[in-house]
Amino acid sequence: MSNQKIPPVLYIVIPCYNEEKVLPITVDLFLNQLNLLIDKKKIDNSSRIMFVNDGSKDNTWSIIKELSSRNPPILGITLSRNRGHQNALLAGLMEAKSRADITISIDCDGQDDITVMENMVDEYHKGNEIVYGVRNNRDTDTFFKKFTAESFYKLLSVMGCEVVFNHADYRLISSKVLNELSNFKEVNLFLRGLIPLLGFKSTKVFYKRNERMAGDSHYPLKKMLSFSIDGITSLSVKPIMYISMSGLVISLIGIIGILYALISFAFGTTISGWTSMLCLICFLGGFQILSIGVIGTYIGKIYLESKHRPRFIVSERTFEK
Repeated sequence: MSNQKIPPVLYIVIPCYNEEKVLPITVDLFLNQLNLLIDKKKIDNSSRIMFVNDGSKDNTWSIIKELSSRNPPILGITLSRNRGHQNALLAGLMEAKSRADITISIDCDGQDDITVMENMVDEYHKGNEIVYGVRNNRDTDTFFKKFTAESFYKLLSVMGCEVVFNHADYRLISSKVLNELSNFKEVNLFLRGLIPLLGFKSTKVFYKRNERMAGDSHYPLKKMLSFSIDGITSLSVKPIMYISMSGLVISLIGIIGILYALISFAFGTTISGWTSMLCLICFLGGFQILSIGVIGTYIGKIYLESKHRPRFIVSERTFEK
């Protein structure tokens, strides 16, 4: 597909949750970029922008419907309830895969450099099926934000998750890749780790991330921690392996402790040792509870997967299915 002479049809997929403040500001930026690529004949004039409303509680869906009625290139779908960023993004990609040759996913807050889309399309024309948008630095982040974000990617790497460092969900994907992605049926989605697992020829384009144009961030620390746990437990079983290894080490230490106690008893040098005993009990108790919690997380995910529930339900569209 990438060597065809006809310009590809591009769908820009934009998940939205409570974005009534920023959406009216950034929509013109997306439209201008789409028209620019069409004018340069890098994409077909049937290319579209698809907004995905993730069960917003504000007027986001009303704004999307109004924008769609006034601008033919704008399409919109809304989910029946809030399903989270990853599921909303997947819903848009699955809607677009049969209509587009390529998709570009991006958030609607204006932080990602929209002009980089042209570089992504150029890389697709060179034969790349996946193009990752990667931040070239984090100079605009606070120290805490920068530290936690970089620690997140490093932790994922240590846990065996194949991720692109400093890449979020700003990427180009061809329809060929999307068709293969549709074969992955897991409920616990982590697209940043799932897309690299697909293989295919890929590359990166780098850009500087800007401040959010309006509204508030939807990723506070609590949500970022939850996202990290989801990413690790969805793609790796190493935490369970580490628990097993730690259990073995602690067991060996316990055996040594028992031998020491028996030898001390044999030589009549036993002492009360209530402090060390208390510390040991607290340590082992805490370790056991933590281990049960990690294993329980995996069991919970298995439980959700076994139900085969739909990952999202599209309740309304601004276009014919």
